[in-house]
Amino acid sequence: MTDAPTDPVDTDEGDAADRKAVEKEQAELKNFIKGLSADDIKSGNWFTKLAAHAMNSYTEKVDWQYFQERYEGVPADAIVDQRIKMAARYAALEGGLSAGAYTATVVATLGSLGGASPATVPAAVATMMVDVAFITQLQLRLAYDVSVLYRVPLDVHDPEDLWKLIRVAFTIKSGEAANKTVVKAVPALVRPLVKRFYSGSALAAGRALPVVGKHLLQRNVIKIGIPLVGVPLAVLLNRYTTLLAGRHAQAVFRNEARIIELAENLSKRSQHPQLMLWVAWLVIRANPKIADDEALLMRHLVRVVRERHQVVDEQLANLVDIDPTEVWRRMDAEQGDLSDVLDAADQVAAVDGDVNAREKAVIAELRDHCCRV
Repeated sequence: MTDAPTDPVDTDEGDAADRKAVEKEQAELKNFIKGLSADDIKSGNWFTKLAAHAMNSYTEKVDWQYFQERYEGVPADAIVDQRIKMAARYAALEGGLSAGAYTATVVATLGSLGGASPATVPAAVATMMVDVAFITQLQLRLAYDVSVLYRVPLDVHDPEDLWKLIRVAFTIKSGEAANKTVVKAVPALVRPLVKRFYSGSALAAGRALPVVGKHLLQRNVIKIGIPLVGVPLAVLLNRYTTLLAGRHAQAVFRNEARIIELAENLSKRSQHPQLMLWVAWLVIRANPKIADDEALLMRHLVRVVRERHQVVDEQLANLVDIDPTEVWRRMDAEQGDLSDVLDAADQVAAVDGDVNAREKAVIAELRDHCCRV
């Protein structure tokens, strides 16, 4: 998304405003590309520099308050849907504008970056890189928008959070989905050509870019490598892959928001926060393999219990194998109603889907023990 994007309207003025915003972003990215060296592009360092360029100033402007002012009272799901559609529209516009700049010279130089004459390589690479950079930046910012709207905290200056954002925006699964389904999205007459480009030598340029950007390069090679259909195909592929990235970000961050909300509700209702952490971990460890949603819930549970109840359990943090008898001992030490703990156990077991037999067995033991307390 461009800095402080303007919400589109279904009028000619709205279309003109969108086009102007895209052209402004393209011009800024041309200046960014001029600052890259050939080694930056070959080594993949362009992506590192672009991530900083794309996110530093953007995250200073775009936060929860920013969206509250623009969409006051609107549920997050509705805003996310509009942001994804707007990003897809910008991507399609940029595809149409950039496709016209691709020439035979660009096609000839992409496969052997640095092998053509010095006079042709910079122009060819710059043409490709503005397109790649625009879509890369757009999808990074879109994923960040989605995380903000679902109140999933991300600090792009923290390497772990930045890598999380990159994984969501350019997930390998998302790229694979694009590779498998893109053929269905293009005109029937050129589908054999698209398949050939996905498997042909034209993708040799992919070795010059980082793995995270490989599928971006692939779709750019397709856009410029098929004669006559370059513009409509560029529009369609830019739009489709941006929608795909947006929907993936929505699925990931909405799910994390659900888990954060669950952790906060369990902590708020709990009369036995420290015991709840032990019971939650006992339920999670009922299975040999810990599901991603279970690990995420436990992380947020520990955080919100610390923040709300000032409880920090070093013994639990240093635990390798949890012993059920230790949980029973802790339950015996409590007085009164433990229904809040049982309710927490039920919800922890269900966080990753259907409750399985192992989890049911642990919960049954918890219930029986509570009756004896």
